[in-house]
Amino acid sequence: MAMNDSVNILNSAYLAVEYIDSFLPDNPLQQPFKNAWNYMLDNYTKFQIATWGSLIVHEVSYFLLCVPGFIFQFIPYMQKYKIQQDKPETWEKQWKCFKTLLFNHFFIQLPLICGTYYFTEYFNIPYGWEEMPRWYVLVAQCFGCAVIEDAWHYFLHRLLHHKRIYKYIHKVHHEFVSPFGMQAEYAHPLETLILGAGFFIGIVVFCNHVVLLWAWVICRLMETIDVHSGYDVPLNPLHLVPFYAGARFHDFHHMNFIGNYASTFTWWDRIFGTDSQFIAYQEKEKKKQCITKK
Repeated sequence: MAMNDSVNILNSAYLAVEYIDSFLPDNPLQQPFKNAWNYMLDNYTKFQIATWGSLIVHEVSYFLLCVPGFIFQFIPYMQKYKIQQDKPETWEKQWKCFKTLLFNHFFIQLPLICGTYYFTEYFNIPYGWEEMPRWYVLVAQCFGCAVIEDAWHYFLHRLLHHKRIYKYIHKVHHEFVSPFGMQAEYAHPLETLILGAGFFIGIVVFCNHVVLLWAWVICRLMETIDVHSGYDVPLNPLHLVPFYAGARFHDFHHMNFIGNYASTFTWWDRIFGTDSQFIAYQEKEKKKQCITKK
């Protein structure tokens, strides 16, 4: 009975969104995107699309999303939004981070990406334009992937902080007490595999088109680069996401090496009380601000 009620609710929600979508104006980018997608299908094999396409999407998205945070360090106005203002970025740290990223991207992540084609073939995942899900289905699927990844990340990330194994693996990621966007994937190769596994669980559950692979890559990179940016910028559209953790939440984790273990949302830390120190810290900061204003 409960299952039938849930299905009816989901069907009703889907119909409601579809009804609203029918009143929205046509997307002017849809036709160019369709033309580009069909051109890709006509000129490249599925293996090339799944492998090199995924690599290009990851690399271009990653470094483009890092650009705003990188530029902020040169703009005096933006320094008031920097969370740890006493720890500015340095060229030495950024260069070291960049070199490690290139190693992880091409020697750890690329071999995994090479399996994308075989994954899509095994599960018979389509590539065609006609089979591509509507935008709201894609958004819902990406949100579902984020919920699953967040749960995996919370428990495995917390495990990596165990005193018996922390110094062997996760300590590498915590080398930078004040994080910056490019540092999001700066990690020990084993951590890349362990925490990165959570990314693929949602894909296995939801994937019904290869475009979800790329959409979820972009969403996940957008989130992790934002929380590692070191800047709490107002009017951040990601703050509209319910229970979104944000840069201050994760920056506190890098400052103190404890608590706030989730990647995207706040609920797991709230349930298990691992955000208690962060909440206390926020209260102290609010009191300081009130005293300063007086």
